[in-house]
Amino acid sequence: MDNYPFLDSQINYDFMSEFSSFLNEVGEGDYTDKFFTEQIFPSHVDLIEWVRKIAFKLVFVVVIIRSDIAIGEAGRKTFIVLCYERSEKYRKYKTNIQRSVSGTRKCECLFRLRGKPKGHGWVLKVMCGYHNHELTETLVGHPFAGRLNAAEQSILVDMTKSQVKFSNILLTLKEHNENDVTTIKQMYNVRYTNKRSLRGSRTEMQ
Repeated sequence: MDNYPFLDSQINYDFMSEFSSFLNEVGEGDYTDKFFTEQIFPSHVDLIEWVRKIAFKLVFVVVIIRSDIAIGEAGRKTFIVLCYERSEKYRKYKTNIQRSVSGTRKCECLFRLRGKPKGHGWVLKVMCGYHNHELTETLVGHPFAGRLNAAEQSILVDMTKSQVKFSNILLTLKEHNENDVTTIKQMYNVRYTNKRSLRGSRTEMQ
């Protein structure tokens, strides 16, 4: 190689370029700083709500993967572990069923957050802030992010009774919450569920 110093330089340059590109990719997928906080939350519910709001802004959904809220019981540690919704591996429960052609939503993402009690509150620790995959561009239509809360469901039911078009109801919901990602299809599902529950109530009364 001494006779061809330019080759050695080129190899070093290529290696450093690839390594730099790798570091940039890791940096783009690392959200540790987004979830790092020294805040003490009043309860685990407040902690989860804070985490999900941050995740929503970053366009992904966080779910509880493990928890033990056994406060006051001897020999048990109280904690919650949060992860990206598509973490872990796909589990095949029935051996005689073939996998879908479209594959699985699970991607073995390593993103993990852990909440635990401290004093009279809860604290959050980032176990792994890295995503090993590309995030979606939008949460519109997402089954979890697009769920209507109790107040929004009440608005939907009341406006439906007044025969307001679903498109106008959706605009009203977005006026109340600019981050709303509910779709008209999800609104139809809520209305169907509500009507079904009313029919069930009438059947029980009979």
